[in-house]
Amino acid sequence: MNSIFKPKLFTILKNGISKKQITSDVLAGVVVGIVALPLAIAFAVASGVSPEKGLITAVVAGFLISFLGGSRVQIGGPTGAFIVIVYGIVHQYGVNGLIISTVLAGVILILFGLLKLGTLLKFIPHPLIVGFTSGIALVIFSTQIKDALGLTITDLPSGFLEKWQIYLSNLGSVNVAALLVTLATIAVTLISGKFVKKIPGSFLAIIAVTLVVQLFKLPVATIETYFGEISNTIHFTIPQIRLNDLQNYLEPALTIALLGGIESLLSAVVADGMISGKHRSNTELIAQGIANVVTPFFGGIPATGAIARTATNVKNGGRTPIAGIAHAITLLLIMLFLGKWAKLIPMSCLAGILIIVAYNMSEWRSFVSILKGSVFDIIVLLTTFILTVLVDLTVAIEVGVVLSAILFMKRMSDISEKRINNIVDTDVIEDYSQLPKGVSVYEISGPLFFASARRYSEVIQEIGENCNTLILRMRHVSFIDETGMKNLQSSLKILQNKGVKVILSGVSSQLKTDLQKRLSPKVIDYIKMEDSFEKALDSAKVTT
Repeated sequence: MNSIFKPKLFTILKNGISKKQITSDVLAGVVVGIVALPLAIAFAVASGVSPEKGLITAVVAGFLISFLGGSRVQIGGPTGAFIVIVYGIVHQYGVNGLIISTVLAGVILILFGLLKLGTLLKFIPHPLIVGFTSGIALVIFSTQIKDALGLTITDLPSGFLEKWQIYLSNLGSVNVAALLVTLATIAVTLISGKFVKKIPGSFLAIIAVTLVVQLFKLPVATIETYFGEISNTIHFTIPQIRLNDLQNYLEPALTIALLGGIESLLSAVVADGMISGKHRSNTELIAQGIANVVTPFFGGIPATGAIARTATNVKNGGRTPIAGIAHAITLLLIMLFLGKWAKLIPMSCLAGILIIVAYNMSEWRSFVSILKGSVFDIIVLLTTFILTVLVDLTVAIEVGVVLSAILFMKRMSDISEKRINNIVDTDVIEDYSQLPKGVSVYEISGPLFFASARRYSEVIQEIGENCNTLILRMRHVSFIDETGMKNLQSSLKILQNKGVKVILSGVSSQLKTDLQKRLSPKVIDYIKMEDSFEKALDSAKVTT
């Protein structure tokens, strides 16, 4: 357990940290806390829950992810990627269902870490990630049109196409004031970043736009319009759990876990590049899991590593988890003493911030780049993107992962087929001019697994039928899966029945043990295994 779960904070404290670095981390944490404030509120509102739930998530999960995580600079909290899935869960199962789903997702993330799947999750295909990230960005953008235009639509459908049909049919009732607030928010956020480096544009936009709305009493909806007073307290809540209903939450929980795991590890990898560090992926997954198990009981929503806030942390001098802890404490203080003023923030202002978030998430440059590449990558990209937008994020991830696996198998099969055919066509026995009469040599190049097993089996039988002794070179065979073992055994039995002697050469000790365990005793007694080709050749000379 100690080798799997080793929080970075404990290692850093054990090795010692200077007062100068602590000061730098605290200041970076305060800046990140200010950055996180509008985002936490916006993500919560867009997810269909009250604003304080976003703040609670940033405080509780942000603290735990930094305290227990495997990255020096990771900042945890609610992210835009979760908006779609959280909104769907709340719409279908209510807040109680969201709590249960998030806790289950946390347990799954902990299991991912304990099973050392951290490295595996980092190998999720890039087209799959871009596909659902771009899809999420488009969905987020579409959910903000109502508030961005100030439309008074009481019952907005959940479907993407249905939403836009409603929007188009209500364009005549656009609230000009709300539209101007949205445009002003986007403008201030983008322009201020060029002149004010230390204070985030979204924070300046919220303060400036909210003041203007209140001073001129503009007729726009605010957070108070929809949610009333914002609570500045944190309560411990135990959800009502019915064991018979748990199966309903497994699918959304798995989606949250996969999405959270992938996003947190991607964020950690980006951070590693910025600080020339190396995160502990399995520790990070366990920390993310613990955060998602604990946070819902205090009223929070799913959390993961946030790439933008993590980058802000690094750029402002954060180099240890102390910065992440300071960020959580900063948000807690803001929530306790200034949270009541957040109710005055216009909904159209939050819409403007989320439109910028959606644009930054869209990865349109990567999207266009992938469209110029392999047809396999294009299929994964477009399938995941379309399913995310038109069907459901859960379905998109499930289908995307399965489709990526199938296309990977197809690619490996094609590579193996090409390799096998090339070997056969170019004379597999290389320049074995001194081979005894009746002896043939064939080399299995690479792992013998389901994608290549059938073709290798056919070639082995084809060559074996034309000789008395067949030497199978296996120096490059790193492993044999169950399909490969079954096909190999079938070929060896056929050759045995035809009286062909078979010698395996270059068999590693691990592979030899594996073969002895999984091949039938009759086949094991029939074949010979040598650790080098020279020994196999000497054995072949004896048999001939």
